[in-house]
Order: sequence, then C-alpha cells, then structure tokens
Amino acid sequence: MNLAVALASADAPVQTGAIPLAWYLIVALTLFTIGALGVLVRRNALTVLMSVEIMLNAVNLVFLAFARFHGGVQGHIVTFFVIAVAAAEAAVGLALCLGIFRHRKSVNVDEMSALRN
Repeated sequence: MNLAVALASADAPVQTGAIPLAWYLIVALTLFTIGALGVLVRRNALTVLMSVEIMLNAVNLVFLAFARFHGGVQGHIVTFFVIAVAAAEAAVGLALCLGIFRHRKSVNVDEMSALRN
C-alpha cells in the first residue's frame, strides 16, 4: 500500500455497522416532527414538555449518528451537554407546572396568562 492510498483512506468517513446514516436521520426527523406537532397542537403543559424532550432526543440522535459516521467524539460531547440541559429544563418546567397547578388547578397553556402582567 502506498502513502497516497493510506492518506486518502484516513480522510474518508468511517461507516461502522450495517445501518446507513440515512436511516438514523429518518428516525430523527420522525421523532422531531412528532415532538414539534406535540408542541404546536397540545394544550397540556406536561405534554408540551414531553414533546420538547422528544425533540431534544431527536437532535441527540443526529449528533450521535454523525459522530459514528465520521468516527469522532464531538457528537458524544455535545450530546452529553444536551442531556444535561434537558434534565435542567425538565426540572424547572415541572416545578413551574406544579406551582401553576397549585394556584390555578389546571396546567392548560391557554389559561397561563398570570405571568404576562
């Protein structure tokens, strides 16, 4: 093997496993679409929070798929931070939902106008 072939193969994307990258992207797009529809259509605040979590997991899947395809660890690092931010978002969101439910006896997003004024 000559040096040019070795250098050319070192820069090529690493395709490990039998699942192509497009399949990961199709699953991630489906998850993101389900999450976006949940945010836009649903009126329950807890359902909206779960839909946001589904969208974040779809983005994590894209990061991990590209990290696997290119053989790097950058996607894993970004995914770790996204999971940490999602955990904090879930904790703050649930705390807000509990506080609003105690005062309003409902977590319908259409009725949450108390923070506007």
